[in-house]
Amino acid sequence: METKETLLAELQKIAQWENDQKSGGIWSRFARLPFAFLDKLTPSFIQKRIGSLLDELGYYIQSGGKYLTQQKNVLKKLERFAEMPVHTFEDIVHIPLSAMDKTALSIQKAHAGAATVQGAATGIGGVFTLAADIPAILAISLKTLQEIAISYGYDPNEKEERVFIIKCLQFTSSDVVGKKAILRELSEYANRENSKEMVSQLQGWREVIVSFQEQYSLKKMFRLVPVVGILFGALSNRSMIEDLSDAGIMLYRKRRILNRLAEENKKAESPDLI
Repeated sequence: METKETLLAELQKIAQWENDQKSGGIWSRFARLPFAFLDKLTPSFIQKRIGSLLDELGYYIQSGGKYLTQQKNVLKKLERFAEMPVHTFEDIVHIPLSAMDKTALSIQKAHAGAATVQGAATGIGGVFTLAADIPAILAISLKTLQEIAISYGYDPNEKEERVFIIKCLQFTSSDVVGKKAILRELSEYANRENSKEMVSQLQGWREVIVSFQEQYSLKKMFRLVPVVGILFGALSNRSMIEDLSDAGIMLYRKRRILNRLAEENKKAESPDLI
């Protein structure tokens, strides 16, 4: 296991990443303006499909539904990188942070590859196959974040963890102002009472739908020509999953580090009785 000094050093790296996410300011807002205009040109059948994501995300928060992932494959990866048996979440909590990181990065690589193939496949038909890409990339996004959650010892079967996953999804697609607000919310997520309050107060996840509209507006421009749509669909889907994974890894990594530091402090306050 890591020393307290190592954990604090890793936490400092995450703090630097968070500061980088908060930069950009007014330019990020201007960058979003063309997409607001392009959304008005979106065919109604695509607008309807995007709108249905709101119901699907709500269903996912409540029950997980068809999007819940199997954890056994993640546990096998953790076993391989940790070089020790990993059968339960209790086991995950005690493995080195480096093994968690390697597992999460392997998950990122696998799902980025799947998203690349899927984006190319749905790019064949130009803008008219875009509707098929929407639920597919949502499923890959949720599956990726759930598996990263498991890598760091957090169970997506719990409702509070599914809320955290949606907040990660929202974070990736938010502007600078939104990122700052979400980072403030997530900074106290280790507090279980606070996390339950977030379940009842969660409203910002609807912004995920707006961000989907913006991202698919960009795809529409290139998918007007099917051949170009194949290339751009592949690259844009891959980029989306890589960015999402980076955020998920950093945010879950921070939670695990903070949990371990809290455990170290408890040990220091209550030395072992012999």
